[in-house]
Amino acid sequence: MAIHSNSYDPECFRVIHPLDDIAEEKCSSEGLGRIAMTRPVRISLTVLRIYLIAMTLMLVFHALELAGVFHAPR
Repeated sequence: MAIHSNSYDPECFRVIHPLDDIAEEKCSSEGLGRIAMTRPVRISLTVLRIYLIAMTLMLVFHALELAGVFHAPR
């Protein structure tokens, strides 16, 4: 017969709000240089950039169309 113990020993954690915390020194990024990227990372970032540009252009076109600048046939 197995004996199960239900003892619960909670660990105490102290929670500090970020506004009440001590300010830490920020790291400077001067002189770090460029980050080395692999080819798949460079390709995926380029695809993401193209996608964001295309979505922005579509949004601008739609806003101009709603404003009546373009007269799209319906």
